Amino acid sequence: MKMIRAYLHGNRVAAVIAALKSSPAWGDETSGRSHNLTLCAVKGTLPPIHEAERRFSIELGDEVVNEFKLELHCEEDQVSEFVRAIAAAGRTGQPGAGWIYVTDIQHVESID
Repeated sequence: MKMIRAYLHGNRVAAVIAALKSSPAWGDETSGRSHNLTLCAVKGTLPPIHEAERRFSIELGDEVVNEFKLELHCEEDQVSEFVRAIAAAGRTGQPGAGWIYVTDIQHVESID
């Protein structure tokens, strides 16, 4: 299995989720999906799209932007399709609009 981790601007998250769910790799309930999607709101250092995104963190002593971290666990043969969907839907038209990382998962255990 693989883990896709993406850091995105908040205004692109809904479009990214929609793109993932409309992807053929997403499947449906009857196909026995073997992936899991998680989102977390985080503070990061992506370049702000507009001034309203700029925040100053007293704890960090620096400027931050409210971002979303997306984690998607999937089979290796689904990675390319999911990465393409995230990249296309996450575009803002600016360089450095987000990042996508793909890593190996060593072990998976289902909690039933």
